[in-house]
Amino acid sequence: MLSSDTSDDRSQPFGGIPSTLALETAVPLRNALSRDFDQTQPGPAGQPCLIVLSGLPGTGKSHFANELRKRLPLLVLESDRLRKVLAPNPRYTRGESHRLFAAYHLLIEEYLIQDRLVLLDATNLTEDFRQPLYDIAQRVAVPLVLVRLTAPQEIVRQRLSDRGAGMHPSDYSDAGWLIYSRMHPHEEVFARNHLNVDSSKDISEALEEVVRLVKGDNRATLA
Repeated sequence: MLSSDTSDDRSQPFGGIPSTLALETAVPLRNALSRDFDQTQPGPAGQPCLIVLSGLPGTGKSHFANELRKRLPLLVLESDRLRKVLAPNPRYTRGESHRLFAAYHLLIEEYLIQDRLVLLDATNLTEDFRQPLYDIAQRVAVPLVLVRLTAPQEIVRQRLSDRGAGMHPSDYSDAGWLIYSRMHPHEEVFARNHLNVDSSKDISEALEEVVRLVKGDNRATLA
């Protein structure tokens, strides 16, 4: 559903969300993530890192995150899951999204300060949406790893069809082909160095590349 809120709130803290409200909104998200937090350990050599996934619905972001979690002690913030913590029946309005983004930006910074390896699983389609994440990494002085997921449209269509048929009950996303089609024209390539991953192919090499980047291996390369 498209938002009816057309006000320009870019000049306000947290995208128009007062900081006190952002703090309050973060509470249920923090509670939902408490078990995940307790099960993670600080990053290698106590070095935190922020990993940001980007990609349209159906491009394999959550699968990539789950596979990477088998290789690294990640604290994963999945935007679709966290949205439903805030709103079990989300409306996907502009205001709802801004509340969500403001809250998980606070939590990302909080977890990085506590030396966690944090992965954000969200569409993050434009530089406007990604800039706050760049700012957090710079402010906390942690490495930033950017990964763009893609897949051929025919594969995405099939994945989204399977999702709509309930074939993946653990999938929190409601996005179908219509949402993909609306979002597709607005996707922007990262303006910074990043990994490009076609999830229709073997992703094992890309996963190992991210592991090397997180561990500070000089052999790792970015596009």
